[in-house]
Amino acid sequence: MSSGCARDAEARAATLFTAASDQATDVGTYVAMESFEGSLNGAAGTFCFAHSATTSGTDRTAEFFVIVPTSGSGDLTGITGGGAMAVDADGTHRIRLDYELG
Repeated sequence: MSSGCARDAEARAATLFTAASDQATDVGTYVAMESFEGSLNGAAGTFCFAHSATTSGTDRTAEFFVIVPTSGSGDLTGITGGGAMAVDADGTHRIRLDYELG
């Protein structure tokens, strides 16, 4: 079993995204399901992850992030874990994956 935080990731993802929000104030909640295809620290394959959060317009709360159990393939078969998402001031979204391969 190996574990890590993805420092070297090359991938593409497809996302199903839904949200309920007030566009004038950016207050609301989103839920997303993503499929990952690529490599993490040299291990190639696919897996799915889900994430959600609530915003009051200036912050993120009630954050949730999980790698879907048994969704891994290739070198990523057996991947488990979670992570987090951060949004930079310029709107860039960054994902941190905390995972184990076993």
